[in-house]
Amino acid sequence: MPDRPEPKPGRILAAALCGLAMSLAAFAQSAAPPSADSVTAHVAAATALAGDDLKALMGLCTPAPATRPSGSASGGVNPVAALIARPAPPPGLAFDNLAYVGGRWSGAWALQTSQGAILLDALNNAAEAQALVEGGMAKLGLDPAKLRWIVVSHAHGDHYGGAPYLIERFGSKVVMSQADWQMSETALEFTNPLWPGPPKRGPGDLAVSDGDSLTLGDATLRFYITGGHTLGTLSTVFDLKSGASRHRAMLWGGTAFNFGRDIPRMDLYIAATARMAQIAKEQGISVMLSNHPDYDGTVAKLPLAVAGGGANPFVIGTPNVVRALTVMGECAQAQRDRYLLMP
Repeated sequence: MPDRPEPKPGRILAAALCGLAMSLAAFAQSAAPPSADSVTAHVAAATALAGDDLKALMGLCTPAPATRPSGSASGGVNPVAALIARPAPPPGLAFDNLAYVGGRWSGAWALQTSQGAILLDALNNAAEAQALVEGGMAKLGLDPAKLRWIVVSHAHGDHYGGAPYLIERFGSKVVMSQADWQMSETALEFTNPLWPGPPKRGPGDLAVSDGDSLTLGDATLRFYITGGHTLGTLSTVFDLKSGASRHRAMLWGGTAFNFGRDIPRMDLYIAATARMAQIAKEQGISVMLSNHPDYDGTVAKLPLAVAGGGANPFVIGTPNVVRALTVMGECAQAQRDRYLLMP
């Protein structure tokens, strides 16, 4: 991939906000009145687009509850505990500069740069951060003491829970959107005894807006607000290395519809998928990653990438990245219409 000139941040932000407004306007103009037929049509479109390779995303087309789950233990049963307890896959290098050091449910990716590492999401708690992030990096010959930044995609405990441990252990700084910093400092959407409190914003931490970037050594990350899962969910775009090849990647920041019957948030999600599909086309994004490995097939793909000897399974090509985002958008439109049909 040829080098691209870096646009000025002001122009990026203006373009991003303009793009979001256009996406919302286009959706409002094109959306058909909700009906049982419109729900069926959106699900059918998603099913056709998903094929066999993107079936994992079709869970989004399953009816979602109208009330937001509490996320906390109830009746003596903690549903999060069973998810966390699933055995983690071995850590591995998906690309020359990107390692998977996450669990079986929540994901974490360590991006290596010429001046240290950037962690993309921080798992559920200190125990996971120590065993999977710190331990996983060490197993791969990477130095966890050089973990400079932690990008928290959104302020839910399964993504920030390990951050306080890593901050105390290595002095890492945190990146989160302004909206989700605010949520973490006021009223969290979800709590669970298995999650510690969110990281406290300290000197040097960053509150980023749409279009902002972070550069460390030879790596630059571009952040996009893809609201819906939370209001300030961050999706991150960056470059990956595989020998002499370069690949543009997107880490989608928040996938599930766990916010209940909130039509404005669903509209944000739909608009975000359409906008990021356009950005994927413009930037030639050929890798789409998730912070929940079930969505992007990390557990199956990682051993193949580590073994080498063929095409990297994480490189799915720009048309398939666009297709994945379109599947997500169609499922979101189906769910939106279900909500609108409720009394």
